[in-house]
Amino acid sequence: MSRERNRPRWRGLRLLGLVSLLYLGLALAGSPGAGHALHKMLTILATLLPILAVVVFIAGAINYFLDPKVLAKHLGEESGWRGWMIALGAGVLSHGPMYAWYPVIEELRRHGMRDGLVAAFFYARAIKVPLLPMMAAYFGLDFTILLTGLTLVAAWGQGVMLDALGTGDQ
Repeated sequence: MSRERNRPRWRGLRLLGLVSLLYLGLALAGSPGAGHALHKMLTILATLLPILAVVVFIAGAINYFLDPKVLAKHLGEESGWRGWMIALGAGVLSHGPMYAWYPVIEELRRHGMRDGLVAAFFYARAIKVPLLPMMAAYFGLDFTILLTGLTLVAAWGQGVMLDALGTGDQ
């Protein structure tokens, strides 16, 4: 492997090391905010670790159980309406922070998922299933159905436009 291909892998570790050294320097200098910042960072890390563990598990399961040929059939160039239904349905049903889905979607793209389906997935995440009953109670069932339907149509439209633009790193 060339040196250029190894470089991005270590970029995050270098940043972590640099920030750690800066915090250590601030703590040794007696900065009153260093302890508070360290506590806040550990709190955020404790919140993110379970999410990251689930993401790593899902990405590993995708690699282990999904055959790239089958995945390309359902989410690739020839996926047709089934790919759109999978992307939109998965987007609506997905929960948690969006950034937690980035590694999973990256893995799916590596196996052939189209960029338009990625866009449709992320756009469809705007529909929050647990909040739909509350929305219907406040705004009415007709409005809720109309807005949800238009959101799905817009998600599909955005995906179609992205596919038409031919983006990606093929």
